Amino acid sequence: MRITPIEIQQHQFKTRLMGYDTSAVDHFLEMLADELERLHKQNNELKESLARTRSSLDQMREREKALQQTLMTAQQVTEELKENARKEAELVVADAHLEGERVIRDAHERRLQLISQIQEMKRQKLSFEGGLRALIDNHLKLLDMDSLLLEEDSSAAQLPEPLISDDDIDEQVDFP
Repeated sequence: MRITPIEIQQHQFKTRLMGYDTSAVDHFLEMLADELERLHKQNNELKESLARTRSSLDQMREREKALQQTLMTAQQVTEELKENARKEAELVVADAHLEGERVIRDAHERRLQLISQIQEMKRQKLSFEGGLRALIDNHLKLLDMDSLLLEEDSSAAQLPEPLISDDDIDEQVDFP
C-alpha cells in the first residue's frame, strides 16, 4: 500500500497516558513527510528523465536505422556507378577499336586506290611514250624518205643553187 506525504502529515496518533510526546511525533512526521515529498519529487523527476532518455534513445535508434539505410543506399549507388563506369569504359574502348579498324580499313582502301592510280599513270606514260616514239619514228622515216627523194632527184637533175643556205635555215628555225 502506498502512502503519500499528505497522508503522513494528516495521520493522527491516539494519545494515552504516558504515551508518546505528541510534539516530537508531529515533528518526526513532518520530517518524514518532507523527506517522502523530496523522494517523491525526485522519483517523478527520474521518471520524466527516464522517459526523455527513452524517447531520445528511440529517436537515436531511428536515426541510426536511417543512417544505415542511407549508407547501404550509398554503397549500392556507388557500386552501380562503378559498374556503369566500367560498362561505359568498355563501350568507349570497343568504339575506339571499331574506329581504329575503320581508319585502318579506309587507309588500306586509299592505299589500294593510290597504287591503282599509280599503275594507271605508268600505263598511260608507257602508252604516251610508245605513241611518241612511233610518231618520232614515223617523222624520222619521212625525213629519211625526203632525204632519199632529194638525193635521187639531185642525182637525176642538178638543181640550181638554193636561194636559202643551210645557215639561213638554222637561223630561222630554233632547235632546242
